[in-house]
Amino acid sequence: MASLDQPFTVGGLTVPNRIVMAPMTRTASPGGVPGPDVAEYYARRAAHQAGLIITEGTYINRAAAGAYDNVPHFHGERALDGWARVVRRVHESGGRIIPQLWHTGVTRTATEPPAEGPSGLGLAGEPAGRAMTLRDIDDTVAAYAEAAGAAERLGFDGVEVHGAHGYLIDSFLWGATNRRGDRYGGGPASRARFGAEVVRAVRAAVSPEFPVFFRISQWKLGRYEARIAETPDELAQLLTPLADAGVDVFHGSSRRYWLPEFDGSPLNLAGWARKLTGRPTVTVGSVGMDRQYGEGDFTSGFTAPSGATGIGELVARLERDEFDLVAVGRALLANPDWAALALRGELDRAAAYSPSVLATLH
Repeated sequence: MASLDQPFTVGGLTVPNRIVMAPMTRTASPGGVPGPDVAEYYARRAAHQAGLIITEGTYINRAAAGAYDNVPHFHGERALDGWARVVRRVHESGGRIIPQLWHTGVTRTATEPPAEGPSGLGLAGEPAGRAMTLRDIDDTVAAYAEAAGAAERLGFDGVEVHGAHGYLIDSFLWGATNRRGDRYGGGPASRARFGAEVVRAVRAAVSPEFPVFFRISQWKLGRYEARIAETPDELAQLLTPLADAGVDVFHGSSRRYWLPEFDGSPLNLAGWARKLTGRPTVTVGSVGMDRQYGEGDFTSGFTAPSGATGIGELVARLERDEFDLVAVGRALLANPDWAALALRGELDRAAAYSPSVLATLH
């Protein structure tokens, strides 16, 4: 596993290996405050050689940002004190950690305040919430920047902007939910404007060496056939403004990392993002699993070509420089020591994933 066990540097961040803990919503922070149990949950992965931890999505300081209870906030004194504890414990355990900044957009079901998005349309095209005004957009951009500045002050090692899965920024990127007639709607480059403004504001709020990650996806929650780009050229038109605004690393979220994104090439979404922008990328999607995310009880469905614990294809793609980092989700929930097992070539000892682990901070 030598290729996995190589350091990686971006900006002022150096991680000891290529294994990343993927962001996974845990709803274990009552009142939006991550407690000592959350700190220990992340510290366990750091102690077992997860090279970089990306936290679960955290709500920016915007009333309509949240769609789920008990998700941690990234604003307010109590929540930020909790995150300071998390950072301290992860660093004491030898790890590196970045928060994921999140606004759930049109997926919010609460009516007060209503969901907000580019055009007041849900992921199925139904009316959902309200279309954001230019003032709303400006205030939201400022809230992302505020959170990023707080992340650096707290000692985090970088920050990730969540621009995937049908949430707010992604709903601007996707033509099905963005029907605006102003400068934030229209062609791919215009639909990328809001995300680029967020990135530019985040970049301005932190030091030059503080890396900014940006998560992208084609699929949306419950809309797994959705695509923000049908061709590499269209994807380039979306990603170039984001890269120019200051994205250091793109995080390409696929449900199965081994599937090609476009006909005629074996590259997945992370591979194409790297090729089109020249930026390093993170791949993710059923790594270490034999069944894909997002069907039934999250354990039924597709069998991976390399089996539940085999990651030979993953390593081969990493060695071909298709991507730079590998994010692991459910396998790391079931096995806090998954990274250490992988680096030692002992994944045959890994416990099978069960949805029961979602009920704990194991």
